[in-house]
Amino acid sequence: MSSSTVEKVKEKLGIADVIGSYITLEKAGTNYKAKCPFHNEKSPSFFISPDRNNYYCFGCGAKGDIFTFVQEFEGLDFMGALKILADRAGVPLERDNPTFRTEREKLYIAMEHATLFFQRQLGAKSDARDYLKKRGIIEKTAKEWRLGYAPVEWKSLFLYLKTKGFKPEDIEKVGLIKASEKVHGDYYDRFRGRIMFPIFDPSGRVIAFSGRQFEPDGTQAKYINSPETALFEKSKVLYGYDKAKLEIRKRDFSLLVEGQMDLLMAHQIGLTNAVASSGTALTHEQLEILRRLSNKVVIAYDGDKAGVSAASRGWQLALNVGMDVKIAQFPEGKDPADLAIESPEILKASIDGARHIIDVELDHIIRNEKDPREKVLKIEKNIIPYLSEIQSEIEKSHFISKISHEAHIKEDVLWKEVRKREMLTRPITSTYRQPEAQKPAVPRRGS
Repeated sequence: MSSSTVEKVKEKLGIADVIGSYITLEKAGTNYKAKCPFHNEKSPSFFISPDRNNYYCFGCGAKGDIFTFVQEFEGLDFMGALKILADRAGVPLERDNPTFRTEREKLYIAMEHATLFFQRQLGAKSDARDYLKKRGIIEKTAKEWRLGYAPVEWKSLFLYLKTKGFKPEDIEKVGLIKASEKVHGDYYDRFRGRIMFPIFDPSGRVIAFSGRQFEPDGTQAKYINSPETALFEKSKVLYGYDKAKLEIRKRDFSLLVEGQMDLLMAHQIGLTNAVASSGTALTHEQLEILRRLSNKVVIAYDGDKAGVSAASRGWQLALNVGMDVKIAQFPEGKDPADLAIESPEILKASIDGARHIIDVELDHIIRNEKDPREKVLKIEKNIIPYLSEIQSEIEKSHFISKISHEAHIKEDVLWKEVRKREMLTRPITSTYRQPEAQKPAVPRRGS
């Protein structure tokens, strides 16, 4: 990448503006200070100098310029950080001689070619476009999110990428093809007969795909996702994060939905702070990504039992990392995508009226359990585990007082059960807590 491009970006973007779009800054003379985003701390030790155009943390030693900050905060390589900042500065990226591209850059280029291939196939597949339209996806959304279609033939993408000069081993490295078990040295497409949803890194580069079954492909799986690759670590990726991150910061909460359709429809009706776990189990790493932008999250999973169960697991994990978590409730059998089509105002009202899971669970138990003993047992089973995950003792005290009042259980008994649960789970939950001062291991510029 041309050094002049880097200098042009630096000239147009001030370090305080860049870092201030991610975290809250306080003026400190001619400089700025903040709580470090790279380790847990109570008092600000992270300082930004506009004059020197750099930052330094006295707590963990993190330091650098706008490029290293975006690399470390977003978990990107230098090229990914440069893409984000160049887009923000309005500076076009000047490509170097292709012969000097790194092996990693070649993998990104292969994914870009695959995305364009799938997009062209969707353009020629009217019934697939009709399916998306019936699901509520308008053409603008399909283009913005680069939706595509994988032909049902066994080798269409593989043969196409070979014509573009990519070697089979590189195509396999990014999870687009699989080695044949019958013919040595032969390959076939991983995705066939599927609606394709590209998954992006924080800079907007395609790093993986999720394919929704449209035509029979010899499997029973409704969705197939890319495997883990050199570009894609699924535990660290949230679908839509690249487009939602600034809105999460602006609105001061993230909206977490379950699937691709939920995510696309949420953005389509203006809920642009939404991200999706894409049907996989929510991870600590994903929640840490969201927590850096806002400590508040609203979980809006499907209204069926599986969705409620997934939301409950995600809620416990989010509480464990110290987030303020609320649940948006939907009618049984309805998901956000349904409501976005049928009643977008009801969907938005459900999110605006999201309530803490303990409030939701307690109301349900009080309303439906008439037998005093069953009521107490349900509270022990369904609410105590959640209470034990809350990091704030003040918040715990609030809920214990409320449960005691509404369920007629002594507060000291509730506290005893919470402490007992904490002792049982401490070896597990403690693995989710960050050390006080641990600098993240993220590739630096040029890696």
